[in-house]
Amino acid sequence: MKWLSYLLILLVSVSCVTKEAEPIKLNSDACEFCKMKISDGKFGAELITNKGRIYKFDDMHCMISYHKENQTTNIQSFYIHDFNENNILIPAETAFYAKGGEINSPMRGNIIAVKTEEEANKVIEKYKANPTSWSEIIK
Repeated sequence: MKWLSYLLILLVSVSCVTKEAEPIKLNSDACEFCKMKISDGKFGAELITNKGRIYKFDDMHCMISYHKENQTTNIQSFYIHDFNENNILIPAETAFYAKGGEINSPMRGNIIAVKTEEEANKVIEKYKANPTSWSEIIK
């Protein structure tokens, strides 16, 4: 009986493991919000719930819209495609953002995410965009 208790504790512990982002299968995975195929590896996004469920999106705009419509869903983490590396997801909270200007994303969110502030400054200049932050985007 004692070993059964240990096994149960082990199973509960394993089920609580933090889940990482999984690569989006371009031209195969569909956006959870708008249901379109995700085809651009520069603008996709992903959110992971506390239960480990992964939701994929073709644009940050779709992810934010989904999040606002599903406020009761407990989110573990948000990931965004790095604009400079095709189909590579980076944590949304640590990314740097450029918005507007001549940026043209799939669902008109018109936001670019990159890993570093230096990359963001280059994108801002190239696309005549404005800097923004994750806290501004998610509100």
